[in-house]
Amino acid sequence: MASSTDRVIIGGGVLGLCTAAVLARRGHAVTLVDPGGPNASSVAAGMIAPAMEAAVEAVDPARAELFRAAAALWPAFAVEQGISLVEADAEWRGEGAEVIARRLKALGFTAEITATGVRAPQDMRLSPEAAMARLGRPLKRIEGRVARIAPDGDGWRMELDDGRGLRTDGLVLALGVGAPPEGLPAGARAAVEAVRPVRGQIGRIAEALSDRTLRGSGGYVTPVDGGVVLGATMEEGRRDLTPDPDVAERLRRAGETLLGRPLDPSVIDWRVGVRGASPDGLPLTGLVAPGLAAALAPRRNGWLMGPLVGTVVADALEGRAPREAAAALDPLRI
Repeated sequence: MASSTDRVIIGGGVLGLCTAAVLARRGHAVTLVDPGGPNASSVAAGMIAPAMEAAVEAVDPARAELFRAAAALWPAFAVEQGISLVEADAEWRGEGAEVIARRLKALGFTAEITATGVRAPQDMRLSPEAAMARLGRPLKRIEGRVARIAPDGDGWRMELDDGRGLRTDGLVLALGVGAPPEGLPAGARAAVEAVRPVRGQIGRIAEALSDRTLRGSGGYVTPVDGGVVLGATMEEGRRDLTPDPDVAERLRRAGETLLGRPLDPSVIDWRVGVRGASPDGLPLTGLVAPGLAAALAPRRNGWLMGPLVGTVVADALEGRAPREAAAALDPLRI
């Protein structure tokens, strides 16, 4: 017989965890189903950077405003969840600083000219692994994969790959780049199958080499607990998880340029994660069928968009009026 729970989240990356946190805060009993192990959200830099991301990506004003709205939710969300959120004091150094400064100002962000480049003081950061531990701590977790789902009255019934059963009134697909369960309705399957893999490689150094986020044309350096991260690649269509030595060397050299000091290759721990991206680069967020929602495809901004995605999904499952951002994230727009 299937056990029953109020809400089920399939997938324990940042979008799934943030959605679970919002639902739990609103009084729902939430169960997280995830196979365990590292995922793309833990293999990340943890930058919550609406200004620098908007400038680097050369986005339009509407998307910059969406990034700004997502970041605005973070301070209160971090306090509620016990997550340490700090100012990134993000600075672009070297070639391209004038272009970045112009883009920041055109999009309504602060751009402070420094002796070495341009600074975006509104950006923030966190340490991903510590944040994921905080978000996941209060949740009921089931280790496994959902093999198939089926409608069950006003809710959904799931069968895990080991035969266990689970029923819920509200189901959230936060699968990352995982395969869709059997039985998804057409709209949900279309949303999941639209997600493209994007491979990202980063390096970690267990030494506090910088007290701020440094960005440049070749990569970035940003602090995390006990050290820094060098990053990162965006390789669309790749799912392999083996670090590439040529990429590692390129990112190491970029880190040296930003830090102004040599980096010993032997102390860098290279890691690879595969995140999902939609065709237009924005998450697929909201209802795909009654009682069934998507929280997918954040591309390079999973940590930035997490609380906003969680709020949009929770509103949709509860039948609340959608907030303004919901239309841009609608999973059925594809």
